[in-house]
Amino acid sequence: MNIGVKYLDQIPAYEIVFFRALVSLVVCYFLLLKARLSPWGNNKKYLLLRGLAGTAALMMYFYTLQNMPLASAVTIQYLSPIFTIIIAGFLLQEYPRPAQWLFFFVSFGGVVMIKGFDPRITVTEMTIGVAAAVCSALAYNFIRKLKDFDHPLVVVFYFPLVTVPIIGTYTVFHWVSPNPKEWIILILIGLATTVAQIFMTKGYQLEKAANISNFNYLGTVYAILFGYFIFSETIGVYGFLGIFLILFGVVTGSRFRQKAV
Repeated sequence: MNIGVKYLDQIPAYEIVFFRALVSLVVCYFLLLKARLSPWGNNKKYLLLRGLAGTAALMMYFYTLQNMPLASAVTIQYLSPIFTIIIAGFLLQEYPRPAQWLFFFVSFGGVVMIKGFDPRITVTEMTIGVAAAVCSALAYNFIRKLKDFDHPLVVVFYFPLVTVPIIGTYTVFHWVSPNPKEWIILILIGLATTVAQIFMTKGYQLEKAANISNFNYLGTVYAILFGYFIFSETIGVYGFLGIFLILFGVVTGSRFRQKAV
């Protein structure tokens, strides 16, 4: 998905979000029909909140993917587990232990280092990236909140159900026509993220967030490799150090929480 979004640099982020959501909406609807599940769910309040938070996160994340080096954009998004832990204290009454704040500041120090030593990243782009991570964290907590109310497919379905009318209205009036190759990539982005969303939702509903989020961090390694070989992106020593600090803070904090539970 990340590579597809990065490749579509001529297509606005909002249009990519719209098509990603449209494909997910169609696929999820047919999967719900096949499973004989009602698509409308039980806890509509948190289903809608999950959809709104996910929509905001996706818009901002896709923007950073198009405007920042791939590895930096992906790594900043991985601040979301730290924010997930913080928000869980308010929403789920799962409070972080004092030592976990140290890991938060280590990760945030990595963000500052990436911004401070990479002139390609502006303050605005960095702010949008961090905001995307916060919205993702909200979405993950809403998913966790819904575990006793709604099937994972219903939770996934509400994401595009909220996104399509919100982003679709804007897209209609700011349309950019994709070429045939871009159409194929847009569809593939939708299919890839639908599969990812289904398995991610099942994971977050079956296990605690700290146990699941650790698997996401391989994405930074993939992003560095893909960025280098596909987009000819290079990262300086300080950029690598910033990425290391973010991953160290997030992974250690998540492991610390996992052992403490």
